[in-house]
Amino acid sequence: MTMHAQRGAVLIISLVFLLLLTLLATSSMQNATLQEKVAGSLTQRNASFQSAETALRIAEAKILSPTFALPACSSPASCLPPPEALTLSGSGTSVPSGIDWVKTSGGYYGIQHVGATDQPAGGGGDQIWRLYRVTAIGIAGHSRTVLESIHTQAGRVMWRQRQ
Repeated sequence: MTMHAQRGAVLIISLVFLLLLTLLATSSMQNATLQEKVAGSLTQRNASFQSAETALRIAEAKILSPTFALPACSSPASCLPPPEALTLSGSGTSVPSGIDWVKTSGGYYGIQHVGATDQPAGGGGDQIWRLYRVTAIGIAGHSRTVLESIHTQAGRVMWRQRQ
């Protein structure tokens, strides 16, 4: 009788160990899947940032061209940062801001002539400096990065990333 009882106990202990190993394996797989999703998200975020930075540099080069000219904003409201930058999905002139969005590889950029000053940051003198806002958008997968910079015809004055 004791021999049969011991065989039953070994079976139960083996099944408990098998259950624990199955739970451990399942947990490990879920953790690996989560890490893969995080890595993919970070890759897309980095790619969208790089695309936005590329678009920003293209627009900055355009501003620094000696023949570049753009009319000033028609009203204070049209000089505000473009709200459509957070949702834009195509090139062309945008209705809310009036900005002409240009498509680049992986994104878009738009330029606004926001005014003029005789005392830009890091500059000065008797010259009047035109101020331009460049808004650059980078898109990679589900990730979107929006960068803005303010420029004079001599170079970048400031830079920020919009959320």
